[in-house]
Amino acid sequence: MITIIDYGVGNLRSVEKAFSAVNIKTQTSNNPEVLQTAKALVLPGVGAFGDAMISLKATGFDQIILAAAKEGKPILGICLGFQLLFEESEEFGIHKGLGLLPGQVVRFSDNELRVPHVGWNQVHERYAHPILSDIADKAYFYFVHSFYVKTSLVSDVIASTNYGISFSAIAGRNNIVGAQFHPEKSQHSGLTLLKNFATRMAKEC
Repeated sequence: MITIIDYGVGNLRSVEKAFSAVNIKTQTSNNPEVLQTAKALVLPGVGAFGDAMISLKATGFDQIILAAAKEGKPILGICLGFQLLFEESEEFGIHKGLGLLPGQVVRFSDNELRVPHVGWNQVHERYAHPILSDIADKAYFYFVHSFYVKTSLVSDVIASTNYGISFSAIAGRNNIVGAQFHPEKSQHSGLTLLKNFATRMAKEC
C-alpha cells in the first residue's frame, strides 16, 4: 500500500485523487503504525519549510521517513515535500531538512524574476529514470514555488527546468525521488509520473 503522509501540511486530497485517476490505490494517514508498515511513502506539502519540519518532528514522522529510506522503501516528495528531502532551507531563516539528499533550498532572485514562480514549464530529462517512463522529454509540468533546490551533486538531478536559471525539477537517488512541480496538477504527464512511482518503483520493493 502506498501511503500519503498526513502531517498537517499539504494538498492531500488532490494527491490521493490523482493516484486514483490512474487506478492506483493509496491511503492517507497520520497514524505512526500505518506509516511504519507502508510499502511506499508520499510526502506532499504546501507552505513554509520550517513549519513543515516542526510538524514532522513533533509527530515523529521525520524518524519514520528516515527509517523507511534506510530500509529501501520508495519515497516520493512533492513540491515542499521534495524540498524537505534535502539538507537545509534558507526560507525565513536556516532550517534543517531530512538530509536524505545533499543540497540547499534557496529563494529565486526578486530582482530578475517574478516570485513566486507560477505556471507551466518544460522539464528536460537529464538521464533515463523509471519515474519518467512514458513521459516525453520537454513535457510541461505545473509549478508554484518561491524557493528552489540547489543540489550538491549533479548526478542527483534527474530532470531540470529553467526559470531565469536552470534548477532541479526532479531529483533523487536509489529509492528516493522528488518533484518540485505538482504532478497532481500537471494533467497527463503528472498522472503518468505518479503511476510510474507506483508501478515502476514501489512495485519493485
